[in-house]
Amino acid sequence: MKSELIALVCVELRSRLERLARAARAAHAAATDPGSKAESKYDTRSLEESYLATGQARQVQELAETLRIFENLRPVDFSESDEIGSGALVEVERGAEKMFFLLVPAAGGMEIFSEGKEITLLSSESPLYQALVGKRVGDTLDAPPFWVRGVF
Repeated sequence: MKSELIALVCVELRSRLERLARAARAAHAAATDPGSKAESKYDTRSLEESYLATGQARQVQELAETLRIFENLRPVDFSESDEIGSGALVEVERGAEKMFFLLVPAAGGMEIFSEGKEITLLSSESPLYQALVGKRVGDTLDAPPFWVRGVF
C-alpha cells in the first residue's frame, strides 16, 4: 500500500511542479518583456515581476528536489510491535475519528486520498511527527489526544 501512496504523492508533486514551472516562465517573460520597461522612476512593474520570477524559480527547484526524494523513496515495512519511525503509515484514533499519517522526509502537510482514506504527510519538522516517533501501537499522545491504533 505504501508504494501506491508514494506513487500518488509523486503524481501530485509532478502536477504541482508543472503548474509552478508554467507560472515561473510566465513571470520571467513578464519581467523581461520590453513592454514592461519602467515608464517613470516610480514604475516598479518590471522589478516586481523580476522578484516574483526569482521566487518562483526557487520554489520550482525546491519542488523538483522534493519530487526526486519521493521518486527514490523506498517504503519501509513496519509491524505492530515496531516503534514508529520515518516511513511509517500510522493510524490514530481520537474519539470515534480515525486519522492516517505517513511519516516522510519532505512534503509535510500534503494530503492524499487512497481507498477512501485521507492520509496526511508529516515531515520531521512537524510536532506531531516528533511526538509519534518512538511510540508503539496502543500508546497515547496527550496533545493532541490520540491513541495509536496501527503502524504499517
